[in-house]
Amino acid sequence: MKVFTRIGTIALAASLYLQQCSAQYINEQYTDPVNKITLSTWRPDYGSNSGGGDAATYAFGLVLPPDALTKDANEYIGLLRCDVGDAASPGWCGVSHGQSGQMTQSLLLMAWTSKGQVFTSFRYASGYNVPGLYTGNATLTQISATVNSTQFELIYRCQDCFAWNQGGSKGSVSTSSGLLVLGRAAAKGNLENPTCPDKAIPGFHDNGFGQYGAPLEKVPHTSYSAWASLATKTTTADCSGASDPAPTGSEPPAEPTSTAEPVPVCTPAPSKMYDYIIVGAGAGGIPIADKLSEAGKSVLLIEKGPPSTGRWKGTMKPEWLQATNLTRFDVPGLCNQIWVDSAGIACTDTDQMAGCVLGGGTAVNAGLWWKPHPQDWDYNFPEGWKSRDTVPATNRVFGRIPGTWHPSQNGKLYRQEGFNVLASGLSKSGWKEVIPNDAYNHKNHTFGHSTFMFAKGERGGPLATYLVTAAARKQFTLWTNVAVRRAVRNGSRVTGIELECLTDGGLSGIVNVTPNTGRVIFAAGTFGSAKLLLRSGIGPTDQLEIVKGSTDGPTFISEDQWINLPVGYNLMDHLNTDLIITHPDVVFYDFYEAWNTPIEGDKSAYLQNRSGILAQAAPNIGPLMWDELKGSDNIVRTLQWTARVEGSDQYTTSKHAMTLSQYLGRGVVSRGRMAISSGLDTNVAEHPYLHNDVDKQTVIQGIKNLQAALNVIPNISWVLPPPNTTVESFINNMIVSPSNRRSNHWMGTAKLGKDDGRAGGSAVVDLNTKVYGTDNLFVVDASIFPGMTTGNPSAMIVIASEHAAQRILALKPVPSLPGGNGKGKWRR
Repeated sequence: MKVFTRIGTIALAASLYLQQCSAQYINEQYTDPVNKITLSTWRPDYGSNSGGGDAATYAFGLVLPPDALTKDANEYIGLLRCDVGDAASPGWCGVSHGQSGQMTQSLLLMAWTSKGQVFTSFRYASGYNVPGLYTGNATLTQISATVNSTQFELIYRCQDCFAWNQGGSKGSVSTSSGLLVLGRAAAKGNLENPTCPDKAIPGFHDNGFGQYGAPLEKVPHTSYSAWASLATKTTTADCSGASDPAPTGSEPPAEPTSTAEPVPVCTPAPSKMYDYIIVGAGAGGIPIADKLSEAGKSVLLIEKGPPSTGRWKGTMKPEWLQATNLTRFDVPGLCNQIWVDSAGIACTDTDQMAGCVLGGGTAVNAGLWWKPHPQDWDYNFPEGWKSRDTVPATNRVFGRIPGTWHPSQNGKLYRQEGFNVLASGLSKSGWKEVIPNDAYNHKNHTFGHSTFMFAKGERGGPLATYLVTAAARKQFTLWTNVAVRRAVRNGSRVTGIELECLTDGGLSGIVNVTPNTGRVIFAAGTFGSAKLLLRSGIGPTDQLEIVKGSTDGPTFISEDQWINLPVGYNLMDHLNTDLIITHPDVVFYDFYEAWNTPIEGDKSAYLQNRSGILAQAAPNIGPLMWDELKGSDNIVRTLQWTARVEGSDQYTTSKHAMTLSQYLGRGVVSRGRMAISSGLDTNVAEHPYLHNDVDKQTVIQGIKNLQAALNVIPNISWVLPPPNTTVESFINNMIVSPSNRRSNHWMGTAKLGKDDGRAGGSAVVDLNTKVYGTDNLFVVDASIFPGMTTGNPSAMIVIASEHAAQRILALKPVPSLPGGNGKGKWRR
């Protein structure tokens, strides 16, 4: 009976993915004609929307030990069938073994062919960077490899591949669950050092990628041991002349052994004290640094990453900007480049996309800039943070950054065919067109052009306003490319911050705040600030134990001074659900091509006059649409739809496609959790999506509402949801994980509230953004938000920073007293 129950449960779990697999991936049995090995295989199926990159070739196969459904296996026999690509500069393909098929913090396997051999390499990426070599115990032995002029096939044994450990960052998957969610990626060419696997440098995955569910009912086989014994073949590497790969940031921390990497040569930090030290120069950190320095306080603002825009001596740019003072961050039309080239920009210590550059998210995002709906404050925030309380801060922010919905300096909007197609249906169906920031409290069946933070045809935002006025003051100091390990704390009193020197020339040592009156503010983002709190001995005990067992351990604050707060809980993000339509009137503009080969007229218009389509955000965003739905639980949930003129190679290669991204916002009930690994990387331990049935019903009804509004448009065709598929089936059978449902609007890990987390409440910071149990440590960024916003949160974070600055300045300093354990002792 127990076996029947387990298999029944497996079948039920797997069935949730069967329609998706059959609709998007073909699952079939394949028997290798040479070795007679039978594998379950998966390959993309795009049907009438064919052309999804590697669809004609890519296949992944799997066979497991016979007891894999009752006992977790840690090895398998696999198959990869992939495009050869350019023989001189080969393409590659690969598989992610991770829990949700995502690239980050998962064991990755790459394969490619060169000179008649098939080479492989295990890789690992702690964040959004080029994956570095995996240093754990995974072993691949080839069973067979065949190569022809167009494709190659590799059958192999993979041992220690379902559990991994990269410098303390651990992960695993369970075969006894009956289902794996795998990821795939492939590139057409540009792999460097192809005959030297350890030094191979992969190109971007421009030949298809995606995730898919792999039910395991038919995958175990009684002949597994016999087939595994055939794995005896090796390859011959040739590393002569191979160039060393550039550092990627994904390498694990050096272990304290004789074989460790050389310790960086560091520079001691200047011995100066500050009234305020702010860690993180993004939407939270920059405005509050400006307001505090405006009040006459000495302020040190520290940014982990490099400068971004040209004003701040940023240097990252394409060739056509070399003779200008602009960088990639200045030009709105280049903002999407981060998704194909994020090296040196994306944070490497989290499994989600985050900007580790000056400006943070406001330097790398698409710049959408919304005046908040009053309910975003009134529903989510406690007293002192209601809409009536934040009006002054809102007025100050929009006085400095008013935003624009026509960013080209000639006042024109470009390539509006997609907007016009959707607007025609929306208007006919009774939705009202508005100027969103003029009608900020009208978010129900309304639509309009997007408003951006841009100014004078460039990115603008906090980098061009708040940071400019702060930098003009002698009491303000900015450090970039400087990492912070933790706050230095004695009980409830923070005396400064400890720097973390990661590369040659980096700063090291302690930077102190002014005795008795000085304060430290974490503004490093939802993952960064939570990590800093944990490394400062503030958070749940299970997470502090992990930090204690890491390389931080020898100098970690003693257990009697730990402050037990729910850091990492309350994790939120806009649940993203993509729909795709095609229409013959929609015209695609290739913003990616504009990186290397912009259209001459568009380049000239932008460089000479800051006009034209390159003054607009990629990838031609709009219209924006809003809907409100009251659920059976009487909670009103908001939906924002963000349309853009591009499809997805996973589903269609039509140049007349638009993606409509639904964001589930205010009112969402589902929450997740962020965690830290012993390698001191952060990860989404529990995703925050669709744990609540009414959340799911809202998503479904919202899709139906939009479809009804758009179906009046002549010649509109739906790609997603696929034709003849119900919305319920589309949503119920879609994989739910950050890898395919995130919006990267992460919030909530250091929740603001009156219910002190030390006493069983849910809050990490009080109404003044001060961390409970401390005298002078604050958090000011998206991590303090108690609930989700209606739309993109950048403007609301800046408003929160303005509001927090006034509350912090009004606080009287807490006198320093000897001792204290942060748990109420020595407190007044």
